[in-house]
Amino acid sequence: MLIAGSPVFRKAVTAAVRGRITAHALMSFGALAALAIGQWVTAAVVVLFMRIGDHVERFTAARARRAVGDLTALAPPTARVERDGTEEEVPTGEVRVGETVIVRPGAQIPVDGEVIGGRATVDQAAITGESMPVDVGPGARVFAATLARLGTLRVRVTRVGPDTTFGRVITLVEQAEAHRADVQRVADRFSGYYLPVVVGIAALTFLLSHNLLATVAVLVVACSCSLALATPIAMLASVGAGARRGLLIKGGKYLESLARADVLLIDKTGTVTLGRPQVVDVLALNGVSDLEVVTLAASAERYSEHPLAEAVRAAARERGLPLEEPEQFEALPGLGVRARVHGALIAVGSGRMVPAAASTKEAAALEAQGNTLLYVARDGVPIGAIAAADTLRSEVPAALDAVRALGVGTIELLTGDHERAAAALAGRLGLPYRADLLPEDKIAIVRDYQARGHTVVMVGDGVNDAPALAQADVGIAMGAAGADVAIEAAHVALMRDDWMLVPEVLRIARRTMRVVALNIAFTAVYNLVGLSLAALGVLPPILAAAAQSLPDLGILANSSRLLRQRAGS
Repeated sequence: MLIAGSPVFRKAVTAAVRGRITAHALMSFGALAALAIGQWVTAAVVVLFMRIGDHVERFTAARARRAVGDLTALAPPTARVERDGTEEEVPTGEVRVGETVIVRPGAQIPVDGEVIGGRATVDQAAITGESMPVDVGPGARVFAATLARLGTLRVRVTRVGPDTTFGRVITLVEQAEAHRADVQRVADRFSGYYLPVVVGIAALTFLLSHNLLATVAVLVVACSCSLALATPIAMLASVGAGARRGLLIKGGKYLESLARADVLLIDKTGTVTLGRPQVVDVLALNGVSDLEVVTLAASAERYSEHPLAEAVRAAARERGLPLEEPEQFEALPGLGVRARVHGALIAVGSGRMVPAAASTKEAAALEAQGNTLLYVARDGVPIGAIAAADTLRSEVPAALDAVRALGVGTIELLTGDHERAAAALAGRLGLPYRADLLPEDKIAIVRDYQARGHTVVMVGDGVNDAPALAQADVGIAMGAAGADVAIEAAHVALMRDDWMLVPEVLRIARRTMRVVALNIAFTAVYNLVGLSLAALGVLPPILAAAAQSLPDLGILANSSRLLRQRAGS
């Protein structure tokens, strides 16, 4: 008993020296009580089941942590780097930002970077959780530990080692494991109250019955670790299951908050929208066709670096329109651009630049819908306007419906964007909104809801969202490849920009807390029955020793179901 039970006894003594009564103290107390009256077989049985419980717990925990181990094993040890005109294979840790890495078909990408040459199909499941591979080419971002198939890539390195998305994934999951201590401390505090109660019941049993065996049986049957396991093992199982599905939950305590959530606050740009403008409509004037308006505007904007200029060029590419080489180009800050195309002077910009086009009823109607308009003129004559807007993510409406179905009664859109754009988007989603917000305004809104007793979840993706993400009961960062500050401030990171992961993490949290509640209820009823039978002398110490570990095994089996959660369940 001393040899097999020494790990548990050692932990109990170490905690006691520090002035704490832990779950290990409960089990040790039951074994020592059996020893005190010479019940050697009973004490040995207690230790036997203690060790069985420990091993089952470690097995369950190991399965939960397997997601991290699987990720770590994906890290490629070497990389092929272009240096001095030749390729050389070097340890991944020696690759430097700015270098060019060659990725052959079937090889893992060793760094985060931008594709500058070649095309390939990349399996990103390890990083984003997305099962379908994606086709990448020049300009696309790729991530370390993903797998290139059917093509060769030349990648300019932007992040290496622990700074890569893969490196941050490992760090975030390790942080989640470290935060288990918050839940474990709750169990230890419970043990500090529970042990004196059990001792009191045992003393009362002895005073009333003078039956020493019944008294020891009470101590043995009650001193299991089942209540201590009820919460943390379930939390750990869900953290591990979430990691495999692209949900990085930084600690079990956030699952508890998610399960209680009744307010969802969401950022607009980059969160419910794609975060980049796209052309949504074209207005043609004075007998000019839509295609001609886009062609001339895109040609004039050919060398502009403005995001709206890129949106116009993208619209031309989508329509298969050839871009003309401007004969001259001039950028006018705050207004737009002027360029000569086929001898004609083309102006593209704000209403101040082309006031005649801005004054039309059609333009006013497009602007009232929350669009940003670029007006186009040829030789001073307005020929049209191009409406651009930040496009809503296609899955957001269905995701919000799923969130409402889960019982989140208040959903509100928060944005630093102007009133008109916010109103248009909020109207499409059927949400209340607040516009023209600064980061401190978002924090104030979160605090106001919290002061009124609500549990607040905030979803964002950018630097300006980080303060509100940190202030919320649970902050959710969209896409772990997003802004570093947002990822660090948030409590949950979504590994891909998929809004369906938001209701998914809420479902996981609610199911986890149902399992925890079942664990606690089962343990409470079991202990109550066991204590009663032991106090009445019906349950002898040897059977009490065997019985005290059965709820532990039941809790571990029940909690392990969380490892098999399916998406949407």
